Amino acid sequence: MDFDLTQTDHLLTTTRAVRKRLDLDRPVPRDLVLDCVRISTQAPAGGNYQKWRWVIVDDPERKAVIADAYQRSYAPYIAAQKKAVAKAGNAAASNPIIDSSTHLAEVLADVPVLAIPCALGSPRDAGETGEAQAGWWGSALPAVWSYCLAARSRGLGTAWTTLHLPYAGEVGEALGIPDTVTQLACIPTAYYTGDDFKPATRKPAESVTYWNGWKDTDIGS
Repeated sequence: MDFDLTQTDHLLTTTRAVRKRLDLDRPVPRDLVLDCVRISTQAPAGGNYQKWRWVIVDDPERKAVIADAYQRSYAPYIAAQKKAVAKAGNAAASNPIIDSSTHLAEVLADVPVLAIPCALGSPRDAGETGEAQAGWWGSALPAVWSYCLAARSRGLGTAWTTLHLPYAGEVGEALGIPDTVTQLACIPTAYYTGDDFKPATRKPAESVTYWNGWKDTDIGS
């Protein structure tokens, strides 16, 4: 069966990090979230060891715990970002990424669904080498992106966030996640407002693709 490349490419190139346009007032049905998780379980995993688990949070009190952890990490993070912007001489200019990130931090507790993807075990279990770490994370994170793509195709916006992780212990205690499980991210999930999304500005593929050797961009024949 042939894919509709127009639709497929549109999905892949317009799945954006949605922050300001998350609809905070429209509930997200649990069955719809479960559909996204179902798609995510088809992601590749080393040895077919399907170690991912999902904790879907729509309870206001538990969302508040996650939001509090996120905000505590966000304050020093955004301070450093603003300092970097000021150092670059752009202090007077509005930074859309900073603005939208700040908005998300402020409203995170009100997002209808906060999805916490987890993985059984710890990356330390794989060993300390870069190769071992790459394999461990590479067997967990593809499922998270599949969730985001599945959500996008169903009219939902998401954003991949990790700022709550310094306080993963506190969040885990509130959600009953054991210490033997690694939290991978927090994915705010909601319907989005406004029109469709557009592809972002990116470097040309030709400038980031090397053929048979580092920095060799000659596509040849």
